[in-house]
Amino acid sequence: MSSKLTTLNLYLEPAEPRRLASLCGPFDDNIKQIERRVGVEISYRDNHFTIVGQPQNTLTANNLLRDLYVETQPVRGSTPDIEPEQVHIAIQEAVSVEAYDSSDDKELFIKTKRGVIKPRNPNQRQYVANIVRHDITFGVGPAGTGKTYLAVAAAVDALERQEVRRILLTRPAVEAGEKLGFLPGDLSQKVDPYLRPLYDALFEMLGFEKVERLIERNVIEVAPLAYMRGRTLNDAFIILDESQNTTVEQMKMFLTRIGFNSRAVITGDVTQIDLPRNTKSGLRHAIEVLSKVNEISINFFASHDVVRHPVVARIVEAYEEHDMHQQAAKARREQAEKKAQQSAEGDINEA
Repeated sequence: MSSKLTTLNLYLEPAEPRRLASLCGPFDDNIKQIERRVGVEISYRDNHFTIVGQPQNTLTANNLLRDLYVETQPVRGSTPDIEPEQVHIAIQEAVSVEAYDSSDDKELFIKTKRGVIKPRNPNQRQYVANIVRHDITFGVGPAGTGKTYLAVAAAVDALERQEVRRILLTRPAVEAGEKLGFLPGDLSQKVDPYLRPLYDALFEMLGFEKVERLIERNVIEVAPLAYMRGRTLNDAFIILDESQNTTVEQMKMFLTRIGFNSRAVITGDVTQIDLPRNTKSGLRHAIEVLSKVNEISINFFASHDVVRHPVVARIVEAYEEHDMHQQAAKARREQAEKKAQQSAEGDINEA
């Protein structure tokens, strides 16, 4: 599976604001659902949509947007709303998992003292291969796809092979506005809650006592993203987690901190952005700006890449289905109320 990304430009005609709003859904929910399940990044301005991802995925998303836009054609003068259930069914019909070329299936695995970690699907294998081959690797996709866990495993492997001298873990502490001074404890303790997934992976691979010793010796360093400014990071394996919550300026600052003999992995989910409204995600911006830089690898994961216990997976699917039904019912109620209001206004005007 090629890691080369394609940028596809789509213009939806005729450019009618009401139809475009129906396509995107409230708060861009329909766009986010397509991004999450197809494994692409979509940005738009008016009727111009830009789709970034693997060639087959961008084509799938392009066809989805075209087909769904056709469904917004006015009926008896009224523009129908695109409901979450429609998007779900359209994606199910359109998405087909690409056949994986077994001839390229090299036995990729990561050795740690606690055992061997093997990628479980084609996208994970490609992701691990790209981390080894590239100085900067992006892993973009929903929770549960292994993007953070595999990044930590690769960092531990590089440290034990003495390819790097230290591991640096960082994350934007959006919930506290990166103003952590009011929290008790030292710097590490202040950011512990935000970096818990990274800690858990380290403890699993190295053991609690060894991780504690490495942190004391500063071989493993934990710091909020705001503390990266002004530093140059040489001989290090750097992981930026939850990068969808960086601003454009923060992402640029982080990427320019990387020094000689260093590798960086940036992970995030563009559908789970917690930044203030009208603040553009640094991850989204970086995908747009860096997608054609050959030395940088950008890997997209989709919902079918989620690796979970089967029972948990079924629970998640049940909740997602329930949410879609709830959203569809809400949309129908709002549409009925709107029609009733229009009818009442018409009766008043006639009177």
